[in-house]
Amino acid sequence: MTHPEIQAAEPKMQRSVEAMERDFAGIRTGRASTALVERIQVEYYGTPTPLNQIAGISTPDPHLIVIQPWDRSVLSAIERALIKGDIGLTPNVDGTVVRLSVPPLTEDRRREMVKQVRKRAEEARVELRVHRREVADHLKKGHRDGSLSEDEERRELEALQRMTDRFVELVDARGERKEAEVMEV
Repeated sequence: MTHPEIQAAEPKMQRSVEAMERDFAGIRTGRASTALVERIQVEYYGTPTPLNQIAGISTPDPHLIVIQPWDRSVLSAIERALIKGDIGLTPNVDGTVVRLSVPPLTEDRRREMVKQVRKRAEEARVELRVHRREVADHLKKGHRDGSLSEDEERRELEALQRMTDRFVELVDARGERKEAEVMEV
């Protein structure tokens, strides 16, 4: 039977992996993806609003993102947000829609993107280790208080390490997959 602290740490570790994947979706590859712009905050009637809540976003071909706002008056705000969002794409406003042309990445830019992927994967591994340390400290405290025997503490720490290793492998696999996607021409 696993300790309740270990069971509580598993969803936290899962959320760390999911957050990393959301960040990976925003890292540009050579193809157009709506994930590049979905989370950009647009000033909409004085309130910062995610772009996907005020416009339809589509990719009609692999090198074009089309943003069609439901309210035409917000076109200029969307353009400003895209420029301020620093995604490396220049918006082209066409009366009713905003078009973003996604040019193929250069080799140097691909290498920079791979560095970003590796950095974010390392951040996710650090988050996993922080969760592990919190639970391990709690287990060690339980041993000092006498609520856990030495054998139980060791067994729980081993179970915690196995769970952490499983999530680290998941982070590594998804990081490698994203790197391959970025380097694909």
